[in-house]
Amino acid sequence: MIDNDREVVSALRARLADRIGWDRYEVWFGKGTELLVGDACICVEVSTPFFQDWLRTHFRSDVEAVCAEILEKKVNVEFRVNAQLAQQQKKATKVKGQTPTSVSAAEVSGPRLLKLNDDRVAEQAPCPRALAEFEGFQIGDCNKLAYTSAQIAAERPGNISPLLIHGPTGVGKTHLLESVVSQARRRDRRLHVVYRTAEQFTTDFFEALSGKGVPNFRQKYRGVDLLILDDVQFFAGKKATLIELLHTVETLLREGRQIVLASDRAPAEMAFLGSELVGRLQGGLVCPMDAPDFATRRGIVSRLADQAHVTVSQDVQALIAERITATARELSGALNRLVTTSMALERPLDTMMAEETLAQLAASTARVVRLADIEDAVCDEFGLEPGSLKSNRTLGSISNPRILAMYLARKHTRAALSEISHFFGRRSHSTVITASKKVSTWMNQQSCVELGSLSCGVEDALRRVESRLAQRRRSG
Repeated sequence: MIDNDREVVSALRARLADRIGWDRYEVWFGKGTELLVGDACICVEVSTPFFQDWLRTHFRSDVEAVCAEILEKKVNVEFRVNAQLAQQQKKATKVKGQTPTSVSAAEVSGPRLLKLNDDRVAEQAPCPRALAEFEGFQIGDCNKLAYTSAQIAAERPGNISPLLIHGPTGVGKTHLLESVVSQARRRDRRLHVVYRTAEQFTTDFFEALSGKGVPNFRQKYRGVDLLILDDVQFFAGKKATLIELLHTVETLLREGRQIVLASDRAPAEMAFLGSELVGRLQGGLVCPMDAPDFATRRGIVSRLADQAHVTVSQDVQALIAERITATARELSGALNRLVTTSMALERPLDTMMAEETLAQLAASTARVVRLADIEDAVCDEFGLEPGSLKSNRTLGSISNPRILAMYLARKHTRAALSEISHFFGRRSHSTVITASKKVSTWMNQQSCVELGSLSCGVEDALRRVESRLAQRRRSG
């Protein structure tokens, strides 16, 4: 195959993924699908009649539009079943010791795009997922302030800096950060934008310390027009990185640059950042994002259905929004489950079928709380290093969270007292009994206790940790 043919094949793949979204491209045009490209026609070969009907119904216009755009001419699109593809999948699965539903992400590398001749082009890496846009964000009372503030940060960098958006997992914080990046770059291509997670910032810093050069690191992060950092809570316990972050923030603010941050909690709950950095954040604009309300969830379902080119009645949309009350991710998963079940069972996607499927989904995704979940939730909430609850340290900042963790373990798990005590590094099961009595006393006296870097009421502390546990159970 000549170089021009390779470029055409690559362009077709990239444009199709860009048009329908990488996630949908990966699901429907992934392993087991071939796209044969000829001069006047394109044949999409799939492994089963199910895929054939679905692609023909939902993606014909997308494939036609992409080919017309790239090939600069109108072509016919055909969909047909190729039994050899199904056999190839089964053989590959058997060799790798996997089931068809457990194919690794590395293997799902998109369809093979081939010319209708003897020349074949090697598989190329899939295109990266496109960043989210403001247009795809569902606005509601729960997120309107954060949405508007993010737009201002993208359109007029430096006007409100730093901007911190905080809220529980899955409410759309990352969507807004990506939208800021997309909008800012579209507005001014010369704008120097760096978008990283807190974990990536930390990794970059320690690599710089280990020999790659601190000056280069500082130039990368302090020489920007717009710095965006996600998952700020990850900085808990990373003292050296926090010092570097503070100096980075101060430099950018002094020069009038824009900083946008996201975390799962408010600045007042992140004392581990240090008073100076918390003060800088509180001196900017802090925007909370709550879990979507019913109206917002219904709007999300409607938008997802439109994006998937699926017809979902108003009653079914309302039912999904009523039953799935957590995040947009879960709403998306529920809609995918309903559509696939409807096709597999050849039943209309009506209210009765939705009731049955959502009930099955709730039962299948229920997750048991583990001791490790409680440990992680307590450490995350109070800014403690992982493993600190199992240490022999007796400081109140460590021992009090440990007491709460053992109390919650007894309340939310079926673990034996001896198992709980052993997990938290105690010798005797009596320590768990003592911990439970201690918490009960605190609650009766409405005590305020030292918990990590915070000091707060026991009932409020328990409520916050249990809220984290509930999020973990919903997210699986």
